[in-house]
Amino acid sequence: MKILAANIKLDSIIELVEKKGIEAKGLSEQLKELREFALKEQDPLLTKVLRLTYEYLIEKEAFDVQAQYEEDEEGNEFPLEIEDKENLLYLLNLLKNADHKINREEIKDYRTALKEELY
Repeated sequence: MKILAANIKLDSIIELVEKKGIEAKGLSEQLKELREFALKEQDPLLTKVLRLTYEYLIEKEAFDVQAQYEEDEEGNEFPLEIEDKENLLYLLNLLKNADHKINREEIKDYRTALKEELY
């Protein structure tokens, strides 16, 4: 994220999830606040993925989104099994440097997976 206040907010959310996990009180509200920064930055990808993330957390009370895959030697992809907390932390850390090309691609993977799970 580009705005300093957004990065401070993002760091506080990461710290909250590291300490309390996805069940942290007020997590969805904090993600909603972070989404407001994405709106100010006019970044539709981050705006969308943050909205889908808090909707998913509210609806499923989990973050078991299959958005990360590993590839074998033959090019076949297999979903990685990751704890909910680690999965959310990975996504949040991608947001810290969301302009990086590879990070952006992974954020898009999360967006797609979240949309498929929710709708």
